[in-house]
Amino acid sequence: MHLGAALRQPHDPSGASTAAIVEALQVHEPEAGTPHVLLPHAQVEIVVRFGPASRRGIDAHVLGAREQVRRKVPRGTHRSMSARLRLGASEAVFGVPASTLAGRIVALEDVWGDAAARRLFERLAVAADGLAAAKVLNSAIAERVATDACPPCSRLALAAAEQLRARSADGAHVNAIARALGVSERHLRRVFRDAFGIGPKAFAKLARFQRALHAARADERAAWATIAADAGYYDQAHLIAEFHAIAGAPPRALLGELRVAAAIG
Repeated sequence: MHLGAALRQPHDPSGASTAAIVEALQVHEPEAGTPHVLLPHAQVEIVVRFGPASRRGIDAHVLGAREQVRRKVPRGTHRSMSARLRLGASEAVFGVPASTLAGRIVALEDVWGDAAARRLFERLAVAADGLAAAKVLNSAIAERVATDACPPCSRLALAAAEQLRARSADGAHVNAIARALGVSERHLRRVFRDAFGIGPKAFAKLARFQRALHAARADERAAWATIAADAGYYDQAHLIAEFHAIAGAPPRALLGELRVAAAIG
């Protein structure tokens, strides 16, 4: 579940705002045996698990940029919580380029160190409920943020990402975007991958997928040809092919999964 107005503008109790760093905080409380569908994102996430499935009752992992849907049926009942960072913000929080985390699931202590992770787990262990735990995680992120949360290279990558989103484009437009931004295509591709962990073409592909999935879930009676055109696909066949590549299933099958699954991300 989304945590609502209390955390739409995340902030640390000490006054250090994370609104420029954290895009979304969510608590997930699925019933026992509910399958999990982890949707792909270019953004890096921190996922905290509570319960018998986690080490010591609480553990946390960093999920790098991912280009495909992942599925899992956890054993037993456990609550989890996720903080999705904004594009370009992961280096400020973790101290490493997003490219080093891409496609990986890394224990939080391997990034922040044992002492910092242990302090977080101790604070989470005494949190009264999911909202309190989310505020603890948000506060811990605020403590890690560097002074400049968005270095110049990330700003360049963000400008390119906005153009890719606006054009509903693919990698064929990268050269034109690089020229508009006053850099070489090679430089833009390198900066983009360092900042987000994936290349511009993969980013555009995920953006199309997310637009189409959002539209289909908002109105399941909408025609797929219309969804395809609005999301930036060449045609309906292009949409179906990319859903297969990303989700391993056709669009309607994925929608059916999401009706009964805990959709994380």
